[in-house]
Amino acid sequence: MASLDRVKVLVLGDSGVGKSSLVHLLCQNQVLGNPSWTVGCSVDVRVQDYKEGTPEEKTYYIELWDVGGSIGSASSVKSTRAVFYNSVNGIMLVHDLTNKKSSQNLYRWSLEALNKDSSPTGVIVSNGDYDREQFAENPVPLLLIGTKFDQIPENKRNEVLTRTAFLSEDFNAEEINLDCTNPRYLAAGTSNAVKLSRFFDKVIEKRYFTRDPSQMTGFTDRKRFNFKSLHYE
Repeated sequence: MASLDRVKVLVLGDSGVGKSSLVHLLCQNQVLGNPSWTVGCSVDVRVQDYKEGTPEEKTYYIELWDVGGSIGSASSVKSTRAVFYNSVNGIMLVHDLTNKKSSQNLYRWSLEALNKDSSPTGVIVSNGDYDREQFAENPVPLLLIGTKFDQIPENKRNEVLTRTAFLSEDFNAEEINLDCTNPRYLAAGTSNAVKLSRFFDKVIEKRYFTRDPSQMTGFTDRKRFNFKSLHYE
């Protein structure tokens, strides 16, 4: 079999939100029976048919890098984790829909990855202080994924979905909400499957078909991302 071109996508979020289960479902199309904590980073591969069904269709490998750890880790751990942030073509931001803190921490995860050489510590960001314009300028495609959708009480779903809609707007990213123990959430033809395919196609497009692909090989030479206002815990 001929070697395929590939892209690198980070999978970021707090421990316990279901990143490993998500990656296993995306790459193996199976539910992960006994998830365990990820130490360091785990990499799995998914096959993506870029522009499927068109004359431009081509098959690529999507490398999904499941990065372990906590956003509140010591600086030495963050420094070690930064090696995984090199040459990234896309980012999946994963949060637990039943855990508001995991959603808030996505701001900090994004800062750590996008500003891998100078990530802030000990801060949280309120939505009101977030500068959306900076992510409108971000050339690295983002996808927001909410897990444990099945565990949200029926009377709380509107509230949770409203909150995730604000997150999606902040990150200038589409959102997918699912239950990683139920493959039907990503079944072919569903809105989630369409959004996922669109995200991967965008990652491939940016990596291989932009006028200046070198801009997509990492974050080092790009403008640093920051927040207009931060407040400390």
